[in-house]
Amino acid sequence: MSAGGAEPAVLRWITALQDLPATQWDALLEQADAPTPFMRAGCLQALDAAARSEQGWRARFATLWRAERLVAACPLYLKAHSWGEFVFDQAWARAYEVHGLRYYPKALVAVPFTPVPGSRLLAIGPAERLALVEQLQEWVQQQGLSGLHVLFGSVADAQALQACGFSRREQPQFHWKRAPHWQGFADFLADLRRDKRKKIQQERRRVAEAGVQVQVLRGSAITAAEWDFFYACYTRTYALRGMSAYLPRSVFEQGLGEQADWVLFLAWQGGERVAAALVAVDWRAGTAFGRHWGALRELDCLHFELCYYAPLAWCLEQGLQRFEGGAQGEHKMARGLLPVGTHSQHWLVHAEFQDAVARFTEAEQQAVGAYEEELAARSPFKPPGPRKPLA
Repeated sequence: MSAGGAEPAVLRWITALQDLPATQWDALLEQADAPTPFMRAGCLQALDAAARSEQGWRARFATLWRAERLVAACPLYLKAHSWGEFVFDQAWARAYEVHGLRYYPKALVAVPFTPVPGSRLLAIGPAERLALVEQLQEWVQQQGLSGLHVLFGSVADAQALQACGFSRREQPQFHWKRAPHWQGFADFLADLRRDKRKKIQQERRRVAEAGVQVQVLRGSAITAAEWDFFYACYTRTYALRGMSAYLPRSVFEQGLGEQADWVLFLAWQGGERVAAALVAVDWRAGTAFGRHWGALRELDCLHFELCYYAPLAWCLEQGLQRFEGGAQGEHKMARGLLPVGTHSQHWLVHAEFQDAVARFTEAEQQAVGAYEEELAARSPFKPPGPRKPLA
């Protein structure tokens, strides 16, 4: 027994994700400070079809047990590269190589290919979360790995990681948050600066004049044929860049659980489907997540309509409070999405490199802070004051 009388926690590893204790895992997620559907056991198991060893991802999920109770857990991958993370540390890998050191494999706590902020270190309380981090650090050293990285975590995650000497990196994403008085898209437009409002109106007009109509399908209403079409659009987006798509079709058909849905936005022109955008919705949190898009025909402004305007109008109709636009993309500000800070945490075993990374992240954080201030000064919204009808 420990000094506090509690039985010591034991770390167990799960390498076959079908052995994941799904019920207990999801119960921990329910207690998290920032749960998302992407951290559900079922979603992580579905992603295992993409995050496989032959693609440079080797799953070793960490579970911390006290007797037969799961008290902390996280998805961990041994990574042979830095692709699919949306946080860029390739310069660190090159520095290791220059000094004759091995950066890969590294230990990564993340949801593969999913830059959605939320809880990553699941635990029944702060003490268990801290114990999980400490045991992971010890294991990383024992395995001879270069370090441990936690991407897009929550506030509670950050507190535990900072206490264990991790360095913090920040980067903005662009999210939309509903104002209390917005009943529909016209109310949202009315709060934008005149130039932004007119640009959106012009872009939507171009799409309408091209004869495009948008159909919205939710959850079980999405048929196999519609998943076929979406996946053709999704893979074409990558093919145009000379890349292969990260995710297999099975990831999308798996579903997101009882409290969440996939919502598919289809663009039709001349009786044919021409493009698709996929949004995930967490109904309990009142949040939608823009995830993937693709088109089989190039049409002016269709990307903006299908990925931003139609989903935002739909969110307003459905009473949703937030729309997260995903990683990167300063152009999203002109569509009414505002910068929101996200963070990742990094710890390297090599003390001198960890010191160098700490200095780098401190300087980077100052630069990111200045950039976020600059973005805030360019808000697409009018200054607060009496609202006027649309011009």
